[in-house]
Amino acid sequence: MTARTENLNVVGFDHMPSPAEIKARVPMTPRAAESVLAGRRALMEILDRKDPRLFVIVGPCSIHDPVAGLDYARRLRKLADELQETVQVVMRVYFEKPRTSTGWKGFINDPRMDDSFHIEEGMERGRRFLLDVAELGLPAATEALDPIAPQYYGDLVSWTAIGARTAESQTHREMASGLSTPVGFKNSTDGSQEAAVNGILSASRPHSFLGLSDTGASAIIRTRGNGYGHLVLRGGGGRPNYDTVSISLAEQALTKAKLPVNIVVDCSHANSWKKPELQPLVMRDVMHQLREGNHSVVGVMIESFLEAGNQPIPADLSQLRYGCSVTDACVDWATTEEMLRNTHALLRDVVPSRRKS
Repeated sequence: MTARTENLNVVGFDHMPSPAEIKARVPMTPRAAESVLAGRRALMEILDRKDPRLFVIVGPCSIHDPVAGLDYARRLRKLADELQETVQVVMRVYFEKPRTSTGWKGFINDPRMDDSFHIEEGMERGRRFLLDVAELGLPAATEALDPIAPQYYGDLVSWTAIGARTAESQTHREMASGLSTPVGFKNSTDGSQEAAVNGILSASRPHSFLGLSDTGASAIIRTRGNGYGHLVLRGGGGRPNYDTVSISLAEQALTKAKLPVNIVVDCSHANSWKKPELQPLVMRDVMHQLREGNHSVVGVMIESFLEAGNQPIPADLSQLRYGCSVTDACVDWATTEEMLRNTHALLRDVVPSRRKS
């Protein structure tokens, strides 16, 4: 009888390997584990104000080409060593893309970029890419969109974002409460901070919800709550929100909710009107706020790749430009180096005072 009432719009159920199977194919290594844990420790110490440095989440809007992505990671690893006195660098490794209507959903959903949706292949290749980044000694950041996906690769992630479209979702708040990483909640696309602040508060509490175990079985997941939630300002509602007034309002909202006053500024998205050439200006403005004594801003985000701008996905994938984003437009590598080195220079005499205070 249920055949008449369920799965009426479902055309098939394809086999998906369990998290344990994918992990067996791409196992964690001692070096990668230490890299992940070191990244998490550094971020937690920054959020706890035990480390006065700034953390920077920097990398492509999305990963579509693991070869170009690893090329970028190797360059970033060298730069991270140079800047470690003032900056904790974390590579942005985003595999899932929320779509306003339609479009490419990201490397895990469609790794071949042809609407074939070999999710089992995308999950394994995505995990392998994260492992390669961790093997370089570089911590990784990603956005948690699918509530099942963290079971497959969450052990290789050091920082997680809950996006502007999902910060109000109960499912994502519950998921965040069980993640092993610090979690940044982005303000809503209309610019409101309320959903993100409530999300941080909700994720800090224990939850019980339906999920997936490592073996692929349905399970009741029970969490203790995540004490490292924080606010990410990405602009919205037709205006940026990285200015001193907006940050002061964010500080007040977090204080009112009795949450740690930890704020990350996303230099991209509405804060730069999705114009990558404006990201350096946003970054410099935030650095000057730090020089003027701001203590609530603990991190920034930058969308950056090897080449500037972005490109549509062509029918003939051989026509793709190497190292150029297929989602949001990015700054190029030369600009990334300049932004981070300028930040290092501006913070060099600020970090000691932040340590004392």
